[in-house]
Amino acid sequence: MNVVFVAPYLGAHMVHCLDILTQMNVRVGVISHQASDAFPPALKKRLDGHFRIDNSMDAAQLALAVRAFKAQWGSVDRLIGYLEQLQIPLADARDSEDIPGMRGEVARNFRNKNRMKEVLRRAGVPVARQKLVKSPTDALAFVEEVGFPVVIKPVDGMGSKATARANDHDELYQILNQMMPRPDAPVQCEEFVTGEEHTCETAFIDGKPVWRTSTYYLPGPLKVLENPWMQYCVLLPKETQPHLERFAPINTAALQALGMQTGLSHMEWFLRADGTPVVNEVGARPPGVNIMRLNSITAGYDTWKAWLEIQCFGTWNMPQERTCAAGCAFLRGQGRGRRVARVEGVDALVRSLGASFVDAKWPVPGQPRSSGYEGEGWVIVRADTTDAAVQALRAVVTQVHVVLGP
Repeated sequence: MNVVFVAPYLGAHMVHCLDILTQMNVRVGVISHQASDAFPPALKKRLDGHFRIDNSMDAAQLALAVRAFKAQWGSVDRLIGYLEQLQIPLADARDSEDIPGMRGEVARNFRNKNRMKEVLRRAGVPVARQKLVKSPTDALAFVEEVGFPVVIKPVDGMGSKATARANDHDELYQILNQMMPRPDAPVQCEEFVTGEEHTCETAFIDGKPVWRTSTYYLPGPLKVLENPWMQYCVLLPKETQPHLERFAPINTAALQALGMQTGLSHMEWFLRADGTPVVNEVGARPPGVNIMRLNSITAGYDTWKAWLEIQCFGTWNMPQERTCAAGCAFLRGQGRGRRVARVEGVDALVRSLGASFVDAKWPVPGQPRSSGYEGEGWVIVRADTTDAAVQALRAVVTQVHVVLGP
């Protein structure tokens, strides 16, 4: 099998995926913004081809690179990449070169948030009311219909990035001034939904689910963005939670309506206080915020390897049962400074966690303040029980302090 992987820039996850892929029984080519000299020497030796382009968001450039690999190899059987913003260009290039995998129309169901909600609503999936806003008049009309608060986000946004909540007309106008909606660049406006926020990661093969897990967001990303003092955690329990079992049919119906066939998806959803679920967003790609790592820890199988296997071979080998619980606490800087001045409590925390400590990316003095809810660093923990994992996360967010300064 001839597989082309799109890796615009070589971060740690990109290198990890390529390392796994080059150890599988496939021929591996890479499309990248970087020259081949940027690749680690040991990895570079195992690659079967490399093509540099200027813009991975341009399906035509991806197709050109694919044709170069076809000329060299005779065929390209898979064109893959995990970045959210690449999903439409990848799908369009598959359409152009007739490569198996998700096609353009399905990719647009997942990437265009307004289109996604319309598809889900027609399928009877519970979603928040929403409107595609092209002008202030559109926004005011929607607020008149649903009331405040409302959430405003890019049509092709990722998670809660660049998302804002308006509680009144003044805040609405401030957000509109920042996003400047217009006919050629609309934004998504939605009613504000409250409740426990969860994810749902699902592996699909031939349009049917074969594996599913769910994490807790503690608290939700939007709430964290609105409150700089809050620390953010993701928890993957050891046990399958009752709320996931009740939500599973909705998750399946949503993915089938959007056109998911074979692959891994990441869904964000709310469980309201009255017990009713609401689907927020769905991505046809691996999740972020270290959820892949958490699943690897709890299942004893590399989730990135499982994703590559389902992309290449249409098989899923992750165990459903988890042997432990795991979580990730994101370290967010405190204060009004623009850079990390110091990090307090690290040594004492590691000693107190003992065997529960798995890994960390500690903030480094001098690094710029993060603009996202992931903060300046993170700590991953594991425990034999879910309660113990929660206590370990609590220890991280209470004992480590990232102090910001000039």
